Amino acid sequence: MRPHYKLEVWQRSFSLVKELYLLTAKFPSDERFGLISQIRRAAVSVPTNISEGAARQTQKEFNQFLHIALGSLTEVETLLLLSKELCFCDESSAQKLLSEIETITKLLLGLIKSIKNKL
Repeated sequence: MRPHYKLEVWQRSFSLVKELYLLTAKFPSDERFGLISQIRRAAVSVPTNISEGAARQTQKEFNQFLHIALGSLTEVETLLLLSKELCFCDESSAQKLLSEIETITKLLLGLIKSIKNKL
């Protein structure tokens, strides 16, 4: 496998982490150990699982880590929707991030399909 940092899905998910860190820095301080922590951990899990999977020796292992990344991305999406409902972020910011999550999801699913075809 080529280096993980050359994968568009890794690059975009890495950028998403940065955007979510900036967004959650504006959340109420009493959410520091709640939504802020959970969003950040789930977001970081996406590019880290992609990179860890890319470093594995088999396509099957890589596929497994991509599925974990997909689960974490879905978790981020849910937490972002909740944050919007709780008025911790504005509609515009949430929509921009949700759109990027949708794009990353499509990229991940495409990579999973590509790897599955090689198994």
